[in-house]
Amino acid sequence: MQYHALALARHGRQVALLGYLLGPKLFQYVLKVLVQSVQLLYTLLRIEQPSYILLQNPPGLPSIAAAWVAGLWWGSKLIIDWHNYGYTIMSLSHGRSHPLVLIAEWYEKLFGSLSDYNLCVTDAMRKDLWVNFKIKAVTLYDKPASYFKETPLDLQHNLFMKLAKDYEPFKARYVQVQLPLQSLAKGHGAVALKLPKYLYYEGFIKEGARLPSLVCVITGKGPLKDYYNELIQKLHFKHIQICTPWLEAEDYPLLLGSADLGVCLHKSSSGLDLPMKVVDMFGCCLPVCAIHFECLHELVKHNENGLIFRDSQELAKQLKMLFLDFPSLEGKLHSFRENLRASRQLRWDQSWDQTVLPLLGNKE
Repeated sequence: MQYHALALARHGRQVALLGYLLGPKLFQYVLKVLVQSVQLLYTLLRIEQPSYILLQNPPGLPSIAAAWVAGLWWGSKLIIDWHNYGYTIMSLSHGRSHPLVLIAEWYEKLFGSLSDYNLCVTDAMRKDLWVNFKIKAVTLYDKPASYFKETPLDLQHNLFMKLAKDYEPFKARYVQVQLPLQSLAKGHGAVALKLPKYLYYEGFIKEGARLPSLVCVITGKGPLKDYYNELIQKLHFKHIQICTPWLEAEDYPLLLGSADLGVCLHKSSSGLDLPMKVVDMFGCCLPVCAIHFECLHELVKHNENGLIFRDSQELAKQLKMLFLDFPSLEGKLHSFRENLRASRQLRWDQSWDQTVLPLLGNKE
């Protein structure tokens, strides 16, 4: 939604960006819906009259209904950006047949069909919206922002020196090796690796410096971070170091642009959305290994810009294959990166201008 707001502002549109904080567990359902319905509708009716109300789903409860009512009041067009279905996310905790899940599904179908325009993130979701919701949507693939790009060596050096102050894997004498992995979220698959004891990477501070085989960087600050850190501490790798930093916003794209491989364990509750993290990685020309789900092929082209795996054993084989010849320019990793460089994929602003701007009348 921040990308949407920036794109609108870039074209001279006035933007009011609204959001709300989630409360404690007690308020997550009935009380939260009632309170937030009043809060959101009250705020929508107080802002300057909008021509369009653009919202993302999920979360759509109570946002869609409140936005629809406000749209009736103002005479505004309602645009829904479908990233997933809220009821499928809810079903992960309660089961598909739970009454709350069924109510949420009915709600999304009813109020979602009242929108004037609809965007979605995959062609599979576009088809599903029509078949199951009778909603016509335009596919707007997530694209990387312009600041996701390959990181120059001097900025890599500065980043690694900064991280070395707090994180042990960056404190090695010759720390300026490119990071092979952006994420390995559960540590699975790495145990089976049989890599050479050391890799040699020409350049940086000392030519031919001897470096540790693998540095795995797992980013994030979720509620399970401490749990997984405990699991990681019980692992005893000889040639693999695992680091779990919390990065400042400006450092995250620099880290992706310094990496050699990204690993994505995102799985969709609906099977119809795509992992934004992979979009960011591709913006940095960073090849990925990504876990399979239904529409992943719309983003990750197996054996072209990365590899798709189904379990930890398959991931382990892929990692071994990719890194046995590292950093040879003849290997798969280099081939994948060259394919990403050659693809010259659209950036968010370009894609937005082509897909969304025409819906808004294309006037500056």
